Amino acid sequence: MAADDVQSKQWYLDAMGAKQIWKYSTGEGVKVAVIDSGVNPRTPSLKGQVLVDEVPEVAKYHVTQDYDGHGTAMAELIAGTGAGGGIKGLAPGAKIIPIRVGTDRLKDEDERAKTLTSAKAIRAAADSDAKIINMSYGSQYYDSEEEEALKYAASKGKLLFASTGNDGDKGNKRNYPSMDPYAVGVAAIDKNGTVGKFSSYGNHADLAAPGLDIPGWCDNTFTKYCTSEGTSNASAIASASAALVWSAHPDWTANQVLRSFIDTAGRTWPRSKPSKYLGYGIIRPRRVLIKKDIDPGPANRDPLAAENGTAPDEDITAAGGSSAAPSSGASAKPTKEAGSAGGPTSAAAEDTDSGSDTQTWVIIGAVAAVLLVGGAGFAVLRARRNA
Repeated sequence: MAADDVQSKQWYLDAMGAKQIWKYSTGEGVKVAVIDSGVNPRTPSLKGQVLVDEVPEVAKYHVTQDYDGHGTAMAELIAGTGAGGGIKGLAPGAKIIPIRVGTDRLKDEDERAKTLTSAKAIRAAADSDAKIINMSYGSQYYDSEEEEALKYAASKGKLLFASTGNDGDKGNKRNYPSMDPYAVGVAAIDKNGTVGKFSSYGNHADLAAPGLDIPGWCDNTFTKYCTSEGTSNASAIASASAALVWSAHPDWTANQVLRSFIDTAGRTWPRSKPSKYLGYGIIRPRRVLIKKDIDPGPANRDPLAAENGTAPDEDITAAGGSSAAPSSGASAKPTKEAGSAGGPTSAAAEDTDSGSDTQTWVIIGAVAAVLLVGGAGFAVLRARRNA
């Protein structure tokens, strides 16, 4: 896919009402840490968007050498300017702090030894000035150090998003860090609002965002874009959504930003009974931004306390900072087939305005009525790792 027509493939911008959103916020003043394969700051869409000088010393090794193009694609989905016909990020006013993590896609053993583990990468991101941490990667193995790193980041007021995983149709393996407390798990939907059949499901799916038929760099040569499917894309778009809202409401905490997403999410099931496929529903930043009198709730109360295993009113920071939310996880290697799963889809509940995202998400209502098999079955409180 040539760079000059990639923006025509970004269907989710129209679906989410990006043009209207940008009248309220572009994400200006908000920094997002992208923990991934590295970020190339020299692509046309990322020139001036990547804050290499703000990368913590422990994370500086080859941070701008993206070993497979994935991290750069995620950064562009979040904060790309669209320059040169490249990807236009949902939050083009935001900035990126890149943090490189070693995954199985980094084949050089010496390189992997010098690259941060997930736990160390999360701590580095937590020590940066980023408000939001995006983790579009994952592993089926639990790591206590990783869980502690997430708790540390949450205690510092960070909002953490992670992909739920891409094994929904291949055994639905557990996926960390999305299975851990304090990581907000993001599932993937297509342009009809249907959950992707690959999108991993369970108690770690907290919200959903577009993740199918999304353009991104094909590889680390950065010569062309390919279309991909993955919960990685969904996590990045959720992170961009948070940047938009936090920019418009800089006095909010991570808890309040997250709660606003839960309260306004598109769904056809009760808020008290989250779906195991789409959690609390489809993330809709426009709905938050257009409501001038929106109530974000308490600053120091975790809206996902039940999932995170914290007391309902627990403030995990001594100073009243915010705790982040649930989990997600899994790397987003593109698959050739998108499709939908047999799980519930979500509808634009209580949409009375005529914004452009409403038109797309409202279609989902008719489908959801059929797919909500066992809606009550999805209602159990979802303790993370022990579920």
